[in-house]
Amino acid sequence: MSYSNSIIFGPIPSRRFGISLGVDLSPSSKQCNFDCLYCELEKAKTVDSMTSYPSVLGVVNAIKESFAKHPSIDVITITANGEPTLYPYLDKLVDEINKIKQNAKTLILSNGSTIYDEKIFVTLLKFDTVKLSLDCVSEKCFKKLDRIHNNIDVKKIVESMISFSKITKNQFVLEILFVKDLNDKKEEINLLYEAVKKINPSRVDIGTIDRPPAYDVKPVSFEQLENVANKFEGINVNIAYKNRPKQTNSFSEDEIVSMLKRRPLTSDDIDNLFDEKSKDLLKNLVEKGLISIIDSSGVNFYKFL
Repeated sequence: MSYSNSIIFGPIPSRRFGISLGVDLSPSSKQCNFDCLYCELEKAKTVDSMTSYPSVLGVVNAIKESFAKHPSIDVITITANGEPTLYPYLDKLVDEINKIKQNAKTLILSNGSTIYDEKIFVTLLKFDTVKLSLDCVSEKCFKKLDRIHNNIDVKKIVESMISFSKITKNQFVLEILFVKDLNDKKEEINLLYEAVKKINPSRVDIGTIDRPPAYDVKPVSFEQLENVANKFEGINVNIAYKNRPKQTNSFSEDEIVSMLKRRPLTSDDIDNLFDEKSKDLLKNLVEKGLISIIDSSGVNFYKFL
């Protein structure tokens, strides 16, 4: 089967990463060890391995062709119609991509389920940015929301994420997608917060359903995501939400410092929360060296030093 025309999608402009070239390791069908209720792909039976996939040479040649046409690619994003770490030659593939990537960075988008496989763990260390999902910490919620394949252990996932975060020298982003009446309950949010504190990723992206899901589930509100972000004290939290409401307020310097002591705010947060006078005060605090601006995988955070 020929995959050359379907392996690559893009390049597309990404606000966080610049010009992104997408690489689909399962272009022919959905092959995943999860069947998440919120998945934007069709419903599918879970699997623990891929049976149909392009060759390493086919993927590398497709990337080379794209580089020839689009020389200004900033990031090569490894994904799949399903779970990319199920690709049997992922380690060899990332080695070959690292040889030809030039100035581009590598990024993998994974559900995190295979991180406690030692071989996958080592392979993930080779990517410039690793973005993993963690929607639930309790086993009951994990199984219900992510509809996992047999023998996937969420406790081992969390333990391995903690180890990975300590070892990696690159960017590690965690993603949590909230679904109404499932993982938005207080006890589940508390468990997630405790886990995230121990994992200590570079950044946490929180969001909700914004495309038609595979199953009949509903998104949570922006206000609920904001409540979660405020709960996650001291953590770089990025709220991914389309058409977020604008609620500008006026803050004093003391209020700004107090707010940023609780948790760092993104540039989007500042635009949506701060009026012009408050933005000027924030700028002064940055110039004084009391507040720093930190880039975490393409997202700028204002952070109290």
